[in-house]
Amino acid sequence: MKRLLLLAGLLLPLLVIGRERPNILFIISEDNGPELGSYGAPVKTPHLDRLAKRGVLFNRAFVPQAGCSQSRAAILSGLYPHQNGQIGLATWKYHMYREATPNIPRSLQTAGYRTGIIGKLHVNPESAFPFDFTAIPGSNFARKDMDQYAAHAEKFINESDQPFYLQVNYPDAHAPFIPQVDNRPKKPLTGDEAAALPYMALDHSKLRSSTADYYNCMMRLDTYIGDLIKVLKKSGKYRNTLIIYIGDHGADLLRGKRTSYEGGLRIPLIVSWPGVARRNIRLEQLTSTIDLYPTFLEVAGLPVPAYLPGRSILPLLRGEEVAWRRYLFTEFHVHSNHNPYPQRTVRDDRYKLIWNPLAGTTNPGYAFTLANTVKIPEEEILEAASPQVREAYLRIKSPPEFELYDLQADPFEINDLSEDPDRAEILERLRTELRNWQQRTRDPLIDPDKARRLFDLIRETGIDRPRKTVPYAEFLDPGLDFEG
Repeated sequence: MKRLLLLAGLLLPLLVIGRERPNILFIISEDNGPELGSYGAPVKTPHLDRLAKRGVLFNRAFVPQAGCSQSRAAILSGLYPHQNGQIGLATWKYHMYREATPNIPRSLQTAGYRTGIIGKLHVNPESAFPFDFTAIPGSNFARKDMDQYAAHAEKFINESDQPFYLQVNYPDAHAPFIPQVDNRPKKPLTGDEAAALPYMALDHSKLRSSTADYYNCMMRLDTYIGDLIKVLKKSGKYRNTLIIYIGDHGADLLRGKRTSYEGGLRIPLIVSWPGVARRNIRLEQLTSTIDLYPTFLEVAGLPVPAYLPGRSILPLLRGEEVAWRRYLFTEFHVHSNHNPYPQRTVRDDRYKLIWNPLAGTTNPGYAFTLANTVKIPEEEILEAASPQVREAYLRIKSPPEFELYDLQADPFEINDLSEDPDRAEILERLRTELRNWQQRTRDPLIDPDKARRLFDLIRETGIDRPRKTVPYAEFLDPGLDFEG
């Protein structure tokens, strides 16, 4: 792999003759799904909506795992968490298997790019990502000095004529949902003005208030992204810059973050590239953030290694007729040590299958979310639920081996069809595709005994401070060949 990148760097001038190499501005917000005006949500996000009108909006974009470190490591390495090793939070000492794993900054540097990151990295080991420029390295959940994100970006963009890759990571909309910071938004919403996010399938005053403040975070985020784009335009480099905006996974609310449901996995993906990407286009192709590393490699004129499971989205941006994936896969392992529960999912245009290898074991993430995120007792949640919704919540607590959902008829995944004899053929087809993917990507949890071993090992390691490293690499590392 290293030899390939070195050779590509030497040949790069031949690949880009007659064309100035494009800059890349990659914007990541935290803990939010597609709750934007351009996606139909009742929230004012004019800057991101304008970006969508000037580019391409992906309506079915997903992350490989609904957790912060896991999602970010997958983006940077182009690998699923089970392939790169970042299966849980970096703050809980989960880590990539190898420091030498190829990644975005290392690859783009070989092509002459200057690389920068503003905001948290949140992947271990940090030494694997030798960015040329760093600023505001912490999480900043208190939202202090938010104007400095654009200020640091302005400094980075203007101090060199090299093509750049700049990744800007904002803390919104991570909990706590702070209603207003620096008078942003100017008029925060209240719980009386918002309905609970629809995928929670509940109406409760606390959920309405949480949703309102989540929307406030999204409105504030939009203003800061507007400031960032203004800096880019002022620099004179806007027209030669690929801009990609995503959320790192869904909201930290019921049936969102830390789950394998659409509320946790589905994200906004908006791409603008003047003169290259189409304008005001909405796409329905199943896309994953593992597609971003191959995209950046192609933009930089670098080869895309065969071992990467994703593919470049550039043909979709240009409007080229290409065969695209029929199936999309995701996974879950652990977030913090409070909530291990391995899962795998596969979906096609209509149906989604969730495999729970630890069926029969209580999912600790259910109680964790009720106690620590929404802070509503289980009996109060279930009292507010219809019989079908009550069953859906109890299914999170104690999942069956398989869950099957018709996303066309049931987009919020309330009615499990896994026992429906009329859907048996669909279940078996998706189950076969899931197993084929596990074999293809060398997923160690194709062996359910390893899922049990991981769960037991995490519970044994515990949650006490100082936090201890879970010794999972010795039996989960698939040993990928990065030269392939």
